[in-house]
Amino acid sequence: MSKAIQCMDNVHTKSSKKPNFAIRATHLHKSFRLPTERAAGLKQAIFNWLKGVKGYTEQKVLDDVSFEIKPGEFVGIVGRNGSGKSTLLKILAGIYYPEQGDIEVNGTLVPFIELGVGFNPELTGRENVYLNGALLGFSHKEMDAMYDEIVQFAELEPFMDAKLKNYSSGMQVRLAFSIAIRAKGDILILDEVLAVGDAAFQEKCNNYFSSLKGGKQTVILVTHSMENVRRFCNRAILIENGKIATEGNPETVAKAYEGLWS
Repeated sequence: MSKAIQCMDNVHTKSSKKPNFAIRATHLHKSFRLPTERAAGLKQAIFNWLKGVKGYTEQKVLDDVSFEIKPGEFVGIVGRNGSGKSTLLKILAGIYYPEQGDIEVNGTLVPFIELGVGFNPELTGRENVYLNGALLGFSHKEMDAMYDEIVQFAELEPFMDAKLKNYSSGMQVRLAFSIAIRAKGDILILDEVLAVGDAAFQEKCNNYFSSLKGGKQTVILVTHSMENVRRFCNRAILIENGKIATEGNPETVAKAYEGLWS
């Protein structure tokens, strides 16, 4: 992964004049094929083909999604399970590509999507810091400058020369999260990171997010916690059935989300 998403297909950056946005999404569409039945043999497969029987169904996950995020905004993206929010996050991070539509990213982007992505359990914590940094596009020298801060925030100094497979899940998320926030990208993308880790580490994350609010770094948080939306975000987006149901004031969006179950 490079420091910034490069110009390719539907996901690219603009370079001629510095735009006044961090991320702009325009008319995004994304579908997945879900298998429905498997042919028992070649004869059945040919029969299904002749009859026009498909072995899959199309599930539309994102349906014409457009929005813009300004530099320095702390934006919450919320929605029920299966609404399309995690798929949207992975498109923003460059993991998925939209079938239609366009993503424009202005600045370096650091995604923290899933625990353990980019980690090798057979390497030590120290080696994984540099491996993860390389995947984020940072040089060995740049990671040298960040290493002490990363370890200090994670509170894992005694364990950095132990193999990652001997870490608990809480220790792994502390290390991964510390790498993500110390990488100092312009845009930080997080998916439910506050739900992982013990109470002390969650409070440490809360304090860090409080320091980010109103700062220069753009933060996008996908969460089910309306408490976090109200506490940290200055804007929120509700995704429902692959579409933007509402966006704007965090309190308004949080109430709309809570109203989905009423």
